Amino acid sequence: MDAVPERVGSHEVVPTADGTDYASLRRRAVPRRERYLLGKQLRHDTPRSSLGEWKTTTDRPRTLALIDASHRGRIESLVPVRVGRMVASPYGFLRGSAIVMAHDLAMLPATGIRPVICGDAHLGNFGFYASPERDLVLDLNDFDEAHPGGWEWDVRRLTASIWIAGRQNSATEAQCGSAVESCVAMYRSHIRWLAEQPLLARSFERLDRDRLQTTASNKSLRKEIKRSAKRARRRVSDRALPRFTEEAKGGRRIVTEPPLITRLPEVEAEQLAQGLDDYLDTLPSHWRRMLSGYTLVDVAHKVVGVGSVGLRAYVALLEGSSPDDVVFLQLKQARRSVVAPFVHGDSAWHDHQGRRVVEYQQALQTVSDPLLGWTTVEGRQYYVRQFRNMKGAIAIDHLSPSALTDYAGICGRLLAKGHARTSGASMIAGYVGKSDRLETALCNFARAYADQTEIDHGLMVEAAANGKLPL
Repeated sequence: MDAVPERVGSHEVVPTADGTDYASLRRRAVPRRERYLLGKQLRHDTPRSSLGEWKTTTDRPRTLALIDASHRGRIESLVPVRVGRMVASPYGFLRGSAIVMAHDLAMLPATGIRPVICGDAHLGNFGFYASPERDLVLDLNDFDEAHPGGWEWDVRRLTASIWIAGRQNSATEAQCGSAVESCVAMYRSHIRWLAEQPLLARSFERLDRDRLQTTASNKSLRKEIKRSAKRARRRVSDRALPRFTEEAKGGRRIVTEPPLITRLPEVEAEQLAQGLDDYLDTLPSHWRRMLSGYTLVDVAHKVVGVGSVGLRAYVALLEGSSPDDVVFLQLKQARRSVVAPFVHGDSAWHDHQGRRVVEYQQALQTVSDPLLGWTTVEGRQYYVRQFRNMKGAIAIDHLSPSALTDYAGICGRLLAKGHARTSGASMIAGYVGKSDRLETALCNFARAYADQTEIDHGLMVEAAANGKLPL
């Protein structure tokens, strides 16, 4: 994967995690103070208040046309499932309409500072998972759209999702604003703090379950963290065995639940088996040896998420030297990030989209699934990860306004940590400054874009009711 520097004035911001062609230990880094001042100077061309701008224009692409375009290449029979999940609520619509927001965000004022971003940093894409040491950590956990891009992209999407989630939970507009302010204030303060830390030190910054309990000040949020963490610890392969599998002639196999879990034709199953063998070569040597001790016994198609519905996604059951020694792997189709056209135009910058997802996940997360890898099956590119890896999420639909405010701050902190791990932290810190102007701007944006999302959701509900979209 090439690492082409993005230029901000005379300063280079290297956006990729590996930096294969451009990394050098003989090149002096631009001093931190200079980077900070560069960021501060950007306020002249892009005032912080401009980040709060949102208004529709006559040349805004039609929402339904963009959603229809995003359905191309998906499994046609699953498109109604995706539409159903999006029309269920404005928040469900936001989750599934990353392509719509991508076109909107690309037209807005930006600073030009481009670290690696999540690209889809809504409130539901933060959650629990297991570190390689089997500690439970909270971090960003969805990277299908991860790509070098404007840090404002992630902050805008996160704040809009907070406002929409608050309304869905019957919070007042003032309470929604408080939650967004909490998020942005924590992002701003944490990116400023991290920018002062040594590069190596900030690479180890993480929020595990114990630290999370002390970070959360709201009593009801602490209770929800405890409940969610308990559920996440049960989401492991051996506990999934009785739920997702059954004994059959010839051995154990995955239970089908059409249309969400379906069996594959023999030819397709064999192609995926070959793809998993190829995936082994993308793992570090220790994990490749370890996983080679398992045998693939079954594979099935399994629908996941909202935005991903209709893309190819499979779950594979691997068995070790005894029937109760199992690992579930997930293969998930990777397509070009919705961010990419607005950074590189029509040219595809990454040779393998599965590798893009894996390497940018490792860049943004402090610790990642050790079994992350990638493969290609019949011309389609996939990334591979553990299916049951203590993954869990805070149930945001049950959060009180005060708990939402507390949790929004935690998510803002985690987003700042992810951005600071890649590049541009000192410049972002210089730009955001010490005042609350960024909070004021993002509250204006979040409220206006929440209104826009509700309008777009209404259009989709109407189209589905009129038969213009399949349900």
